[in-house]
Amino acid sequence: MKKTIKDYELNGKKVIIRCDFNVPIENGIIKDETRLKASLKTIRYARKMGAKVILLSHLGRIKTKEDKQKYTLKPVAEKLSKLLRKKVTFINQTRGEKLETAINTMKNKDVILIENTRFEDLEDKKESNNDEMLGKYWASLGDIFINDAFGTIHRNHASNLGIATHLPSGIGFLVENEIKNLTKLIDNPKTPYTIILGGSKVADKIGVIANLINKADYILISGGMAFTFLKAAGFSIGSSLCEKDKINYCKNLLDKYESKIVLPIDIITAKDIKENTKTYERFLGEIEEDEIGLDIGPKTTEVFKQYLDDCKTIFWNGPAGYFELKPFQNGTKTLLNIIANTKAYTVIGGGDTARAAADFNYQDKISHISTGGGASLAFLEGKKLEALDIIDEK
Repeated sequence: MKKTIKDYELNGKKVIIRCDFNVPIENGIIKDETRLKASLKTIRYARKMGAKVILLSHLGRIKTKEDKQKYTLKPVAEKLSKLLRKKVTFINQTRGEKLETAINTMKNKDVILIENTRFEDLEDKKESNNDEMLGKYWASLGDIFINDAFGTIHRNHASNLGIATHLPSGIGFLVENEIKNLTKLIDNPKTPYTIILGGSKVADKIGVIANLINKADYILISGGMAFTFLKAAGFSIGSSLCEKDKINYCKNLLDKYESKIVLPIDIITAKDIKENTKTYERFLGEIEEDEIGLDIGPKTTEVFKQYLDDCKTIFWNGPAGYFELKPFQNGTKTLLNIIANTKAYTVIGGGDTARAAADFNYQDKISHISTGGGASLAFLEGKKLEALDIIDEK
């Protein structure tokens, strides 16, 4: 069992907390505060215990000097100040005398946010490649390291694996909660257990399918990835998305797990992907060559409902359709309504599905919504997560 922030004496200590503040920002305005609010419990606890709190996070991808203006964490510091009702001092550099002086003059309960860790990627990708000297430098700024960024727990960066290599370490409340909730999907999940998989690519879900298919009673296939399965099953899919190199994989799964895998029976199609396009409701075998499948149809949601209503455990990763556009929202929205009204333990695996739950106001009706899409998949695949494994054991 990993050490947590509660296993350390924090009073007077400089505590580095790796957070996930990778939030959408437009013109300096944060459009979704979910990840900020998810970090508050750990930050507030550290302050309550008398720590000097040093926050680290990445934001976006930094490839050019212009990206630095676009992806500064300054708006995050301003919003955190309001959420914490405590001034969060923003240091607009990732290393240097200004940063060191600010940290060395901190008082107990002060909070500093360091500039975007990926600014260090502009030269030689030092952050993303876990540059040893960078990790060692950041570690030199603190006494204790707490990883509370589940969204990057599957990535070996200088700001997580690198720092933890050099400091006493633990996990924050957010990471602890993620592990607790996701573990329920692996270790003796209550049955019937149904998994909904969507999104665009089969390739992204192969590891999850392999690790969970023998634990689940049913796997409901939706989203863009459904068309590779439908093609493998011998159906015409028109101009829909298809991963040709995964057709044989899907065919083998359908042959081996025919009673577990449930495919759509009707599809919402269109000839182009735009807001005001004309849509068609097609049963399998009716999709025309110039049509693109962009959502599951109403008959499919009725079928899926039969598998979901009496479930004890439901895991969902990947939207059922191109929900960003109104003509293709119904499948995702209907499935959200169905699982929100079951008595099951329900988990959404982050990413676009989590965004859909927020957009359609179902976020408070789901047992657990992961803050890390890729990280939750990696965890459920049973992959080695070095940034978690490096954390000290109790």
